[in-house]
Amino acid sequence: MPSPSSLPKSPTSPPPPLDDAAASDPLREAEDRLRDAIEELQRRQRTAAARGSQHHPPCDHANDESCVAHAIGNLCQSFLLSYGVRVGIGILLRAFKLARRQSYSSLLDLKQLVSEKDLIVREEACRIGLFFGGFSGSYHAIRCLLRKYRKKETPLNAILAGSIAGLSILALDDSNRRRTLSLYLLARVAQSAYNSAKSKNKFHFWGSHWRHGDSLLFSIACAQVMYAFVMRPESLPKSYHEFIQKTGPVAQPVYKAVRECCRGYPVDIASLADYLAEKGRSDIKLEEFPSILPCSVIHPHTNSCLVHNATATSATFRKTFPLYFSLTFVPFVVLRLQKFLAAPARTFMFAVKDSVRSTAFLSAFVGIFQGVICLHRKVASKDNKLVYWIAGGLSALSVLLEKKARRGELALYVLPRAGDSLWYILVNRHLLPDIKNAEVFLFCLCMGGIMYYLEHEPDTMAPFLRGLIRRFLSSRISNPVNSSNRNASYTYLQTLDAMKKPKLLENDGSEAPSEKKYNLESIPGL
Repeated sequence: MPSPSSLPKSPTSPPPPLDDAAASDPLREAEDRLRDAIEELQRRQRTAAARGSQHHPPCDHANDESCVAHAIGNLCQSFLLSYGVRVGIGILLRAFKLARRQSYSSLLDLKQLVSEKDLIVREEACRIGLFFGGFSGSYHAIRCLLRKYRKKETPLNAILAGSIAGLSILALDDSNRRRTLSLYLLARVAQSAYNSAKSKNKFHFWGSHWRHGDSLLFSIACAQVMYAFVMRPESLPKSYHEFIQKTGPVAQPVYKAVRECCRGYPVDIASLADYLAEKGRSDIKLEEFPSILPCSVIHPHTNSCLVHNATATSATFRKTFPLYFSLTFVPFVVLRLQKFLAAPARTFMFAVKDSVRSTAFLSAFVGIFQGVICLHRKVASKDNKLVYWIAGGLSALSVLLEKKARRGELALYVLPRAGDSLWYILVNRHLLPDIKNAEVFLFCLCMGGIMYYLEHEPDTMAPFLRGLIRRFLSSRISNPVNSSNRNASYTYLQTLDAMKKPKLLENDGSEAPSEKKYNLESIPGL
């Protein structure tokens, strides 16, 4: 009889499985220690680089590229981009003009399409190219210089570089354009500063949460602009005033008579009578001191206000569609050439759709403005300059036809025009000092603020402006560390960040094997 020790032993039961949380704790601790070690290694590398032979933080560009070559490259690239956009818009507008004359064969004739006589954009395109290219090149050069001189990288570097590089605005010889651009950037800086303060829960304006707050701001700005157009046309930039005049259906002699009527001055009957005679309305009786000009003077071609408004709306659509299509299509092709080549038909339809929408908005603006003016003449016996301020505000409600994202952009585009007009009026009344080249100083200050928010608080900026500046700065700022300068520790941290996603799924209740949650073999080098 065999002894009990010689009997085969029953297989022992396997040990109970460890708890998932207990098994994952060591891996989590190892991950945390590895992350801390890598971050400490990166800090030591940056400190050693700053205290080493260079004695300054590393520049944004690649190690095999000098600071001078980097700045010149950005200058040339930004110059060519901006020059190409301006010339492309000019050529497309010239093509629309030839097509409107039904001279389709001339579209293939370069002498008529891009001749110096009919396409005068070379000087303006060069100035715009020097402005954008000069800012981009000088900004990168000054940034590199400040790193070497100050031996540290702080927000002050971006502010100083942006302010000094802002002197490139002197490439634009028109002071009115410089002032408008400075006020536009001032509005953008104020927008970024407000968004920054609001995100930090410091303060916010009453009504900032309104759904149509951008439309309200656009209405107020348009009210001031249209009032200035009718009553103080000298306070608007000449090009902007001519654009409004050509877009609208009312002639300049009529607006002059309206100003004189509202101010109580004698109306220039001779010039007004000549205009009416050209329109075949010599039967209209004119007074030297009228209380209000009748609708027959506003639209002498028809006695019906409804027909006048409908005609003005359709005529505005036909006149402005080529402009909006050029402003939409050409920048997209030049700045996003790869996307255009990948889907040209889609890009073309996108440009047509947006152009139709924007043109409908502007056409409705003109129709509502003319409708309010005619309605006032039906119910009132005396003209008042405040009517044109109210008409501008009401006509701005047509902005609701635009996309929600575009309304804020339009508001911040028209707001500097209103501020420009108000600036001129206050200076003309000696309420503000007339400082020569004040717009250049303001532009430099605003560019310093813009570059600070672009580098350190980009989320506070409008996506359109942020993308535009990064595009013309060669997208270097959006990626401060060049891919060629990234070492292995950067790859480790990126992999560890990617490993957080299974943890989030685990917290939501989904289960996955532990070897998939913490796969150390996925980290290069382990």
